[in-house]
Amino acid sequence: MFYLGHMLSTLFVLGHNAFKSGKSITLMHFLTLKDFDKGFIEELLNLASEIKVDYSKYKESMANKTLAMIFMKTSTRTRTSFEAGVTKLGGHAIFIESRVSNFALGALKDEAKCISRYTNLIMARVFGHQQVEEIAKASAVPVINGLSEYYHPCQILADLLTIKEKKGSLAGLKLAFVGDGNNVCNSLVVGCSKLGLDVAVAVPKGFEPMEKNAEITYNVEEAVKKADIVYTDTWVSMGQEKETKERMKVFSPFQVNKKLMAKANSDALFMHCLPAHRGLEVSDEVIDSGQSIVFDQAENRMHVQNALMLRLLGGV
Repeated sequence: MFYLGHMLSTLFVLGHNAFKSGKSITLMHFLTLKDFDKGFIEELLNLASEIKVDYSKYKESMANKTLAMIFMKTSTRTRTSFEAGVTKLGGHAIFIESRVSNFALGALKDEAKCISRYTNLIMARVFGHQQVEEIAKASAVPVINGLSEYYHPCQILADLLTIKEKKGSLAGLKLAFVGDGNNVCNSLVVGCSKLGLDVAVAVPKGFEPMEKNAEITYNVEEAVKKADIVYTDTWVSMGQEKETKERMKVFSPFQVNKKLMAKANSDALFMHCLPAHRGLEVSDEVIDSGQSIVFDQAENRMHVQNALMLRLLGGV
């Protein structure tokens, strides 16, 4: 049995035990992996694998269903993967860009209430995590966190599926995250720890992740030693542009390059959630190498998100 209502402000349900024994009972939101147990995450990955193999079985799963996609931040993969994914499931997606809608005029909760009256699901890509929480509080339909300042749970679902495909299993593997302890890093620590992966995080002092269930070090070579996966992300996330000059100096020793990859296991994989800033957090010789699986990660965003939407809708 797996329980929702984790005593966290990041999950909002109407009633108690909103998800039980694999069946949707009432409203459930997906804001962070912290609110879900190992069993549920594994079920999602298995469903994503099934959908990926044969979409014909699910082509009408979202027939007459609509996903509202709220974007406060720019996007390539999040928008494309959700919109294309909904289409493959027979549904429809609406792109709502905050700057050309009334989000800047009305209260966020009012806009969310209206949108939830028209649609079956809401995905929101926001700046502050409290924004996606506010949308979830107001919504009458499930809300998915497409990215916030603290978490990026859909990305990590895709990462876990990709690692499982490449390595055959997850438990016992070591993942080394190198760079900024940002939203991707936080969600990796949460997701990997739930599924039995060991996580080592190498960051400059002052840039540690919010989630601490990992080995945190300031020595990049120590983190990467005997790693099965080496993962990095941008040094400057959206909204941090004013810090660019300072961050370039602080993070320069944390580039993932051929020399650093040689410290990991010989069959180690390289991962990046993209977009990558080539020549900064990763060198061309690594991201273009046979060890790189960044585009497999990107593709799997669509498959895991489709599995997630079907579960939130109670369709499988």
